[in-house]
Amino acid sequence: MGRRIDVVLLIGPVVFVLEFKVGAKDFALHAIDQVCDYALDLKNFHEPSHNCIVAPILISTAAHPTAFFSVSTSKDDNLLHPINSDSQNLRYVIEQVLIFSDGDSIQRNLWEAGRYSPTPTIVEAAMALYCGHSVDEISRSDASATNLSDTSERVSAIIRHSQAHGQKSICFVTGVPGAGKTLVGLDVATSHIDNNSELYSVFLSGNGPLVDILREALARDSVRRQKERGVKVKKGEALREVKMFIQNVHHFRDACLQDTAPPIEHVALFDEAQRAWNLEQTASFMHRKKGTPNFNKSEPEFLISCLDRHKDWAVVVCLVGGGQEINIGEAGITEWIESLNRSFPEWRIYISSQLSDSEYGAANVLDQLNNRSIPIKIFDELHLSVSMRSFRAENVSLLVKHLLDININEARSALVSLNNKYPIVITRDLVCAKKWLKDQARGSERYGLVASSQAERLKPHAIDVKSPMDPIHWFLDDKNDVRSSYYLEDVATEFHVQGLELDWACVIWDADFRHSSQGWEPWTFHGSRWKHIRQEERKKYLKNAYRVILTRARQGMVIVVPFGNSEDATRKHDYYDPTFEYLKEIGFAVL
Repeated sequence: MGRRIDVVLLIGPVVFVLEFKVGAKDFALHAIDQVCDYALDLKNFHEPSHNCIVAPILISTAAHPTAFFSVSTSKDDNLLHPINSDSQNLRYVIEQVLIFSDGDSIQRNLWEAGRYSPTPTIVEAAMALYCGHSVDEISRSDASATNLSDTSERVSAIIRHSQAHGQKSICFVTGVPGAGKTLVGLDVATSHIDNNSELYSVFLSGNGPLVDILREALARDSVRRQKERGVKVKKGEALREVKMFIQNVHHFRDACLQDTAPPIEHVALFDEAQRAWNLEQTASFMHRKKGTPNFNKSEPEFLISCLDRHKDWAVVVCLVGGGQEINIGEAGITEWIESLNRSFPEWRIYISSQLSDSEYGAANVLDQLNNRSIPIKIFDELHLSVSMRSFRAENVSLLVKHLLDININEARSALVSLNNKYPIVITRDLVCAKKWLKDQARGSERYGLVASSQAERLKPHAIDVKSPMDPIHWFLDDKNDVRSSYYLEDVATEFHVQGLELDWACVIWDADFRHSSQGWEPWTFHGSRWKHIRQEERKKYLKNAYRVILTRARQGMVIVVPFGNSEDATRKHDYYDPTFEYLKEIGFAVL
């Protein structure tokens, strides 16, 4: 993943991770986090290090000599707290760690030959892919996760076949939350980044925060890497290059409206394709914003038509998430299929074997595909069944599904299956939750507050979901920046975090989605009171909003259900208590 440890020492049962700051007189926080990150990387992703004692040590060579330090760990995973040392005392520090440590000596040859299987965040993965790594190099390679590279290869094979035979094709890739759909899309896009190549592809997303964050992260990383080589590059230049292959789908659409020629791209990958707009939303937007009163295509139909302008071949790849529609006018996957049946009978269709699952809402329209003159092709590899977001436990998305579907027994079983690898606790106290969050995170592991965009009665707790926040600073800046997620001041909603992830999340549950004896009750806050949501589509959006915020954490989360207030008619105890009791009934530990 591009991290370069200065020195690794294997002595007895201990892996010593040494980071030298030559000439440094103090122990900067970012340096402490750096050596801790190295240690975490080995502990989490290097198989022979899983059960070893790992000791991160920061050596500031010009620091004032001191013999005062402690050897300790706050968790049961044998990763020690970072130890600060000067040059003179390093030997003594190592000796004290060895006295503290028990266990069999590490077998050097086995340790060195061990498998390294990282599970990067989407930002880390994008940077690695942009630098030329392949998807199998930067993802887990255990048996349960091999289909990530299989999916990427299947999509690439469809592209090669379509080019070789002069065909136009569309394929639908499905997957559970965090399974790596975006990663597959970025892998294909970065594999064909040369705009002089006929295989030039573009990664498109209607998720504005995701596009902005990925672009900014890649530009920052490009500037950093060039600086290390002694080459000075302005961030604006790096950003222009990144924009070639990561685009906002609405900007791509507008460019195709202005220019009726075929786009330069022969391959377009649409992230979260189920969130594309239906006909009504698209027509309304085109009339209000673009001065086009008679626009009569849904977003899926128009986007396919743009690639259909090519005379020879083209490929559209739809990356489809289940239960992820969170905004008005999002058509779901059915509109893509209906558009194909209605307007593109000559296109080849490749679908995931799971596209008919209820999560994707395509079961009713899939029957129509059987009437096409060109048979559809179904591939198991086009479905990603294992969550890659949580390298600690793959059943988090299943737990959340049962929780939201009020399948209590199934939710209990899913919770038990996490086996303490993925801690989830509940509390009524936000201050307590914030402390828990900080205590769990080590090194630069990112944590933050998330809530539903409809959670408008969290204001008494200094949580304002309507307050402007910048997702770029929130996700990318460090602990010294008050705008970052680390400060636990700005809250991110489902619109900010969809497609992204944190290591540790604090989910704050408001009265917009209440549990009762009748099931979930969806509410929206208008003026000075709550109003019941009656429209089925909006009920689905709110449920999906909670699905999104409950599946953001890679390593664990705390759920806060605030106490009500008998003096505030908008925050009655009845609005909150049943939800907390429901979570207790499933078996979540109370903080």
